[in-house]
Amino acid sequence: MNIHTIDLRFQGIPGIIASYLIECGDELALIETGPGSCHEALINGIRALGHEPAAIKHVFVTHIHLDHSGAAGWWAQQGAMVYCHANAAKHLIDPARLIESARMVYGAAMDTLWGDILPAPADRVRVLQDNESVTIGTSTVTAWDTPGHARHHHAYVIGDVCFTGDVAGVRLQNSDYISVAAAPPQFDPDEYVKSVQRLCAANFSRLYLTHFGEVRNARDHLAAYEARIGEVAACVKSSFDRGDNGEKTRAFFCEAEHAAATRTGLSEEMWTAYECGNSTAMCADGIRLYWEKLEGKGRT
Repeated sequence: MNIHTIDLRFQGIPGIIASYLIECGDELALIETGPGSCHEALINGIRALGHEPAAIKHVFVTHIHLDHSGAAGWWAQQGAMVYCHANAAKHLIDPARLIESARMVYGAAMDTLWGDILPAPADRVRVLQDNESVTIGTSTVTAWDTPGHARHHHAYVIGDVCFTGDVAGVRLQNSDYISVAAAPPQFDPDEYVKSVQRLCAANFSRLYLTHFGEVRNARDHLAAYEARIGEVAACVKSSFDRGDNGEKTRAFFCEAEHAAATRTGLSEEMWTAYECGNSTAMCADGIRLYWEKLEGKGRT
């Protein structure tokens, strides 16, 4: 098995979103399609590795957030089988609700950010249950149900490596700062920690993060990420408990995360890249929504 990282150069910035092309003997698999806006970069990356897109018949998406699977419909329309979580399938087949929700958030920037989002033919979408495996050539790909970031999230395991989607966080250019992926509306720190602990117990030799790339010190990374989940949940809760509105919570969280990043030696240029890939404002909203739901109240 050969694993190739394809940099999708999201918004022209290197090292933010990865797709992974897996050579499984005579067959190919793709893990993560990225958004439609990066489709050309993905196709070019596949061809640069000596393959034609038509040769890819198996596509695995970790979840339906547009930076991970926005282009999945295109691949399904070309005849590839798209594998996903049970809670993701209906949104891949009919993305209308997903598009509507995203357009409310991103407004005029929607098309520039995410590009075309095409429906996947239902017969080209296959749901995988927890621990269900698919054999692709010489490799076996096993889906792990890993909630916490989203309830429609799979990590994919091949041998002693794991493709983590967002469940192992955001770590750009192997920096010491790990950002917690916490987009609304399904952030749940308790489930998140359980998922991270499950990955840690497996003692993987390597992790492959969608944001971004290979991590060789898997256990250390996962232990650090578990701690970070607790830190960001507590940070936003402190703002919420003070009675801060959403705007104040976003500002407070951004300041706290920027300080945490700076303590690791992260440059301002890299901080900008992190904000592009995993906005602190978006994450503050996602974490805050968890506390609002838990306490049965909200503040504007």
